Amino acid sequence: MASEKNKVIKAVKQVKGGVIVNHHKTTANCEVVRIPTPQTVMLPMQQHIGAPCTPTVQVGDHVDIGQVVGDSDKFVSAPIHASVSGTVKSIQNIKLPTGNMTQAVTIESDGENRYWEGIKRPDIRSKEDFIKAVRASGLVGLGGAGFPSFIKLSFKEEQHIDTLVVNAAECEPYITVDYRECLDNSWDIVSSIDILCSLFEFKNVIIAVEDNKPDVFGVLRDVASAHDINHSNVKLMTLKSKYPQGAEKMIVQSATGRKVPPGKLPADVGCVVMNVGSVAFLSRYLKTGKPLVSRSLTIDGSAIANPMNVRAPIGTNIGELIDFCGGFKEEPCKIILGGPMMGHAIVSTNHPTCKQNNAILAFAKDDTILKPERDCIRCGRCAQVCPINLMPTLITRYTKAKDVAALKAAGVNVCMECGSCSFACPAGKPLVQHMRLAKAMVKEADAK
Repeated sequence: MASEKNKVIKAVKQVKGGVIVNHHKTTANCEVVRIPTPQTVMLPMQQHIGAPCTPTVQVGDHVDIGQVVGDSDKFVSAPIHASVSGTVKSIQNIKLPTGNMTQAVTIESDGENRYWEGIKRPDIRSKEDFIKAVRASGLVGLGGAGFPSFIKLSFKEEQHIDTLVVNAAECEPYITVDYRECLDNSWDIVSSIDILCSLFEFKNVIIAVEDNKPDVFGVLRDVASAHDINHSNVKLMTLKSKYPQGAEKMIVQSATGRKVPPGKLPADVGCVVMNVGSVAFLSRYLKTGKPLVSRSLTIDGSAIANPMNVRAPIGTNIGELIDFCGGFKEEPCKIILGGPMMGHAIVSTNHPTCKQNNAILAFAKDDTILKPERDCIRCGRCAQVCPINLMPTLITRYTKAKDVAALKAAGVNVCMECGSCSFACPAGKPLVQHMRLAKAMVKEADAK
């Protein structure tokens, strides 16, 4: 990063919509703590957007950390690796917090934490080698979306991808694992950017962070200056603290001024967007060959005794993570897997963590009081805050009428379920829930 690039620049364009939310970043100063090895882990075969994996092991098999236990021959997929060494105890169907059913491999740890002997540093001689290595690592978007990372990097030359956007916005309340990644593993981020630039020849790299995290800019700038990387086209960009600033399409528009059309992807406007945790992981993977077998999570909320950032093997039971943080200091009224805006409420802590899970939040009764639902007053706030210009009340009406054709015409499939409409609605309407129902209705009709 050349000296003239060391200054922090402002966003190119402030995107429409979004809401101002309380940050509640109470774990920002909590360094990530690695938990003791759990006695068992449960690895769902659906931990990414796309086709689920099929178990590649059988009950009774011994596995080591990093050994593949699930894979698929479908393109949109990513392999799943054992996160502890031990014995495969069961392969069963489970229900995920999203309501989807999938197979899951349960491994009983032997306590030895032995890595698979087949692990070795990938031999990267070309862009194609790198893409194959990224798939083999099992990496998916660690910001919550869970999109297989190798697909983002499998773009064609005619797409003219010229910009890499490193997403460190972390705009959801409470979650601070990306913030800690920037502070604690800044060299991994800078090193990985250097590798990506060498292989893919990005003309521009933008590390985008919300303006409520000023110390991140200082750390990344200092590391980049101390280790003079080969590319001077890296910029640090400050984004206005406004949810959902970290959404892919929003951050592309803020960082580059380019607008991603409905139904299109950032690659269609020359951009690749990667979560900062995913970027940092790539550097560590290329040095060690160790695939994605653990991740950091924020454990927080008014019902948690000791809010913390923890590092846990993928597949660790949610209840064990909460116990590690002192358990509940009072009876939780709502437990959310993910952030409060886009996460999923769960009725039990007996669920495993997946690759894309970045937080577990538990709230006491006083913090979960919902606005009483009243009649719509046609104020238009839901449409005003929608970052992709949808009409949530209109879509709600079509949903209740089960009018699939009208739902398609209204563009419901481009809704990213950010929850801004529900947050802003003075009538307490569950608008985002209607959006989810509408999308499921359209998907079911298309399948028929």
